[in-house]
Amino acid sequence: MRYISTRGTAPALSFEEVLLTGLASDGGLYVPESLPSFSAEQLEEMASLDYPSLAHRILLPFVDEAFSSEELREIIDDTYSVFRHSAVAPLVQLEHNQWVLELFHGPTLAFKDFALQLLGRLLDATLKRRGEKVVIMGATSGDTGSAAIAGCQRCENIDIFILHPHNRVSDVQRRQMTTLSGPTIHNLAIEGNFDDCQAMVKASFRDQSFLPDGRSLVAVNSINWARIMAQIVYYFYAGLALGAPHRAAAYSVPTGNFGDIFAGYLAAKMGLPIAQLMIATNRNDVLHRLLSSGDYARQALEHTLSPSMDITVSSNFERLMFDLYDRDPSAIAALMAAFDDGDIALSEAAMSNARAMFASHRVDDAETLACISNVWEKTGYLLDPHSAIGYAAATLADAKSGVPWVTLATAHPAKFPGAIERSGVAAVPTLPAHLSDLFDLDEHFDVLPNDMAEVHRFMSAHLGA
Repeated sequence: MRYISTRGTAPALSFEEVLLTGLASDGGLYVPESLPSFSAEQLEEMASLDYPSLAHRILLPFVDEAFSSEELREIIDDTYSVFRHSAVAPLVQLEHNQWVLELFHGPTLAFKDFALQLLGRLLDATLKRRGEKVVIMGATSGDTGSAAIAGCQRCENIDIFILHPHNRVSDVQRRQMTTLSGPTIHNLAIEGNFDDCQAMVKASFRDQSFLPDGRSLVAVNSINWARIMAQIVYYFYAGLALGAPHRAAAYSVPTGNFGDIFAGYLAAKMGLPIAQLMIATNRNDVLHRLLSSGDYARQALEHTLSPSMDITVSSNFERLMFDLYDRDPSAIAALMAAFDDGDIALSEAAMSNARAMFASHRVDDAETLACISNVWEKTGYLLDPHSAIGYAAATLADAKSGVPWVTLATAHPAKFPGAIERSGVAAVPTLPAHLSDLFDLDEHFDVLPNDMAEVHRFMSAHLGA
């Protein structure tokens, strides 16, 4: 399988090359030249598979030639052996037609473990085979950082630099990053917001001259195709459990950077029957406004009870735009160039294509707290603030009769005790045993100004031999 850039002028790459590249040289994002597809008969056969076996079946076509079937199976088995639930991604029914897909049973209690535990192992195997060393640079609004470090910390050929907005992630999220220490792990608290961190990372990928010869940047944010690829699997897992291919399901996804919900869109294109994908946003509702009006417009970032979604530019939406514009890279390059200078409006045809699959809903902090409280009172189930946004949107959706709604529960409630306390529920979420000493451990991080030159100087000075 070959991978092409959404903007058309970067070279097509193999999976191994895409894994080590991240952002394309023309500023675009890599997508598969074509997608594998599964027939109804094949889906029926896959319905009995456990999570690792299903992941192997779905992911093998994407890594063609880079890993043998046996190598990939070994990596997948190792990846999901560290999850705390034997089902890996269990489904929980809360109402007649409402389900929650628990994606927080990995090492750092967030859905990003699904992709980053796999990514770390794929990188480790690839770099050992090639005899190379790379530099991971990533930005996080809360969960990506700890998941990236946990997934990659054992890799011998990687230096890791994770940028997060200073004082703008939860205490648990910060400590999950900063208590993981080692000579190759560097947590950088940037005096700005997530969009500042993300912009710095993107600019660094475009110009890597600050790195010494022989080193290059690798992305762990969802601009890396391997992140998206891994997330496709749990849509199939939930859909098959709820009756696919004979019954479609709808999915409500707490959405910031669009990577997680884009994986659902790809699952639908690969043959999984999906009735609808709900873009559930907080007050930073760029995608809800886009779907409502067709205008892709920046607004000032607001800080909310769901910090992992406090994003005003959804990087992965470019991947969807590529399909909405019939995979015309010149159209995407022109649109993104215009977006650099201001706001853009999508064509009527593109918006019609988007609305055929996607709906959207905006949930503010008050509604988030009310959802946490209401679900607790009705069911005794505790949602974190991000998952509550998804659930609130799902219960308000105009669902087709008989179509089950699946809310992606993207984080463990213990990561956000402040929001849980404010909701007024009679529950105190506790961290799992493997994180019970989190607040007793020493933290290691450096506070840097919102200045790319300063960040580059720090990185250059702290690279390992």
